[in-house]
Amino acid sequence: MTADPQSLVDDLVAESAALADVLAGLRPQQWALATPAAGWSVADQISHLAYFDEQTLQSLSDPVQFRREAERLVRGGNFPDRIAAEYRDRRIDLLGWFRTARSALVRAYRGCDPRRRVPWYGPDMSPSSSVTARLMETWAHGQDVLDALGIEGVPTDRLRHVAHLAIRALPYSYRVNQLPQPTRPIRVELGAPGGGQWTWGPPDAEDRVSGPAVDFCLVATQRRHVLDTGLAVTGTTARQWMAIAQAFAGPAGPGRAPRGSETAAAPSGRGSRLGDDPRLAEAPAEAEEEK
Repeated sequence: MTADPQSLVDDLVAESAALADVLAGLRPQQWALATPAAGWSVADQISHLAYFDEQTLQSLSDPVQFRREAERLVRGGNFPDRIAAEYRDRRIDLLGWFRTARSALVRAYRGCDPRRRVPWYGPDMSPSSSVTARLMETWAHGQDVLDALGIEGVPTDRLRHVAHLAIRALPYSYRVNQLPQPTRPIRVELGAPGGGQWTWGPPDAEDRVSGPAVDFCLVATQRRHVLDTGLAVTGTTARQWMAIAQAFAGPAGPGRAPRGSETAAAPSGRGSRLGDDPRLAEAPAEAEEEK
């Protein structure tokens, strides 16, 4: 999948505006509502986005300083929770911060050389991948906000960026879970929100993931357990991938337990997501998008 860099930024702007529209209508007490992310409120979700927008801007404008600060930040472990706690009791116009930080970042993206490499908390990436990562984060944290407010999200074809990022991140998902990367190919077939189908991987692959694109993205961003979606997952390789899929950088995420389950997610991000369910177990492969 190749996307024009400027149209990709346009999609980030649209995703940002969709979230800002929801936030603009919140009453003060709604910012304190708990989200599905343990210990995080609506306010925490937005401070997270604004803070890491500023960090992304620094990665573009001063990569040397970004690397120094990133090394210090990750050294203590669990840095997203530490950042959330740091801003929790401050009197901040969070919507204003988010809008200002995002606008500055968008301007930087517009003028960025598409050939350069950008540092991040995981591997360095292209500017287009950085834009995609911010779009994914906006959508995923926005989903937590919608869940807290009891609002049903409206999927858009911008999710193709999220799905493609998740598929490209398959090797990273295995690495951060300290698992060997599989060699068996996986076929991914997703129903696009606007109609039609998005596909990746060889058509004859025995391991397969199919279903609504929004469900795949919810699993890959660890906003839903695969058993709570309409995804059909075939093959031990595909089942393991869906148990550990992670579209975001950083250490292995804990995932979300199936709805109605009281089992907490394991800190390693592995055990509880695999669990004892026979539908989820064992090992997947890198999928390349079908041209």
